[in-house]
Amino acid sequence: MAGTSDIRELFTRNLRQSGIYIAFVFIIVLFTILTGGRLLSPGNLTNLVLQYSYILILAIGMVLIIVAGHIDLSVGSVVALTGSVAAVVVIGNGLPWWVGVIAALGTGVLVGLWQGFWVAYVGIPAFIVTLAGMLIFRGLTMQVLGNVSLSPFPREYQYISGGFLNGILGGNGYDAFTLILAAALIVVFATQQYRGRLAKLKYKQQVEAQYLFWIKNAAVAAVVMAFAWQLAHSRGLPVVLILLAALVLIYGFISQRTIFGRHIYAMGGNLQAARLSGVKTRRVNMLLFVNMGLLAAIAGIVYSARSNSAQPGAGNMFELDAIAAAFIGGAAVTGGIGKVHGAIIGGLIMAVMSNGMQIMGIDQSTQSVVRGVVLLIAVAFDVWNKKRSGAGA
Repeated sequence: MAGTSDIRELFTRNLRQSGIYIAFVFIIVLFTILTGGRLLSPGNLTNLVLQYSYILILAIGMVLIIVAGHIDLSVGSVVALTGSVAAVVVIGNGLPWWVGVIAALGTGVLVGLWQGFWVAYVGIPAFIVTLAGMLIFRGLTMQVLGNVSLSPFPREYQYISGGFLNGILGGNGYDAFTLILAAALIVVFATQQYRGRLAKLKYKQQVEAQYLFWIKNAAVAAVVMAFAWQLAHSRGLPVVLILLAALVLIYGFISQRTIFGRHIYAMGGNLQAARLSGVKTRRVNMLLFVNMGLLAAIAGIVYSARSNSAQPGAGNMFELDAIAAAFIGGAAVTGGIGKVHGAIIGGLIMAVMSNGMQIMGIDQSTQSVVRGVVLLIAVAFDVWNKKRSGAGA
């Protein structure tokens, strides 16, 4: 029967996601205080987007892999390989920048086909396949580059990661286009949320109380506009942020509103039941790894464009950051649970912590310890929440 939920019921019914948002707000407030407000300065927020965009791109693909019950340890090496292919094509052979982009994307798809074949059709666990892939693609990166770095990329290629849209609609001391685009995004978000609420009521599903619905949308609008205001007073709207936002919207739709997305969750929840229900698990697994290879290639393009070079050691440990973002963002260790926007929040939590500690001058070793503890707590919370749900049932 249809009904509404108050604050307490809504919080406890979706404790995993609620905890993520509360932790995110707490970490932002904490590091804003510890850094004397520098964390939320216009220039630093812009740098935050530029520095961690490729990790967030990887997290989008990784959360789908984890939901399906797999893991991918090779994405850091694929980032390095695709960036090196782009560098050899553009810098080494003098071809146009867009040819390098296409070559990198094609390489990512081939990597996905290779790994998807072993997982989907041979039946080797993804952990083993991607562990082997981590070694194979790192070695191929060194061979492609000849163990040397290649730089610089042409300005058009660098624009992918370091470009800004500024001054298109004018503005006195700020970029009006950034603010207008943020306002339009808020309208689209609120419309989707309202239509989703009406659909749930139509099918007699439980929804939050109306006042909570509007409070939630008002809070999202305030955060988005505050973020856009800071960007508008810096260098404008980063091109890579538009790319990231498009990927979040596309993959959010794919995972929640398509048959393919439902099949991913079905496989992660109960693989045998999914097979008996007619889910073509081999094809889904193949597409999952092709998709992960494609997203790793996009991340490789963004990373090489930002660093303005291709290096044999590029992408080192990126896979761990992407995995951590997915788990901190609410993905279940056993599969079947996790959302794209949750992985983005998890990645932002890691980004804010790393950036805040860098501003404070904390050494790298301590940063690693803190990030490891946060990951452990996030997984422990997931395990505890699952036991609590089981006991309640």
